[in-house]
Amino acid sequence: MHSVQIASRFREVILNGTWISTNFKAQLADITLEEALTKIGDLNTIALLTFHIHYYVAGVLNVLEGGQLEIRDKYSFDMPPLQSEAEWDAIRDALWNDAEKFAQRVGEMPDNQLWSAFADEKYGNFYRNLEGMLEHCYYHLGQVVMLKKLIRTGR
Repeated sequence: MHSVQIASRFREVILNGTWISTNFKAQLADITLEEALTKIGDLNTIALLTFHIHYYVAGVLNVLEGGQLEIRDKYSFDMPPLQSEAEWDAIRDALWNDAEKFAQRVGEMPDNQLWSAFADEKYGNFYRNLEGMLEHCYYHLGQVVMLKKLIRTGR
């Protein structure tokens, strides 16, 4: 089933995969709040990228659970200020929890639903949006990996 394969790929990039040697959970596991908030030039911080990915995972999960598409691109980087390790932990935990729910819902989806309209016909079908989510996650995972290296090497 295509939906099961997409769910597996989603788990790989966020939670536990090593297809490309790493995943979000592995990369973020040892990131401190200070590192997560470290600003390098005009690049986004690791915390902001984590928030951003969760924003989209949670928004698409809402659709997968029968709700409306309520997220908007213009709000996807509106992270409230982080003041403690506990708040940083909460952002990561929310991503892990919603990512697992997301993968579960996708894996349960009948393959014929992949070709139906996602939330509204103007957004294309479920398949296009789920593949787009995978691409989006890998794109930002690469940024997180690079930022982590830059922060830890002091460059």
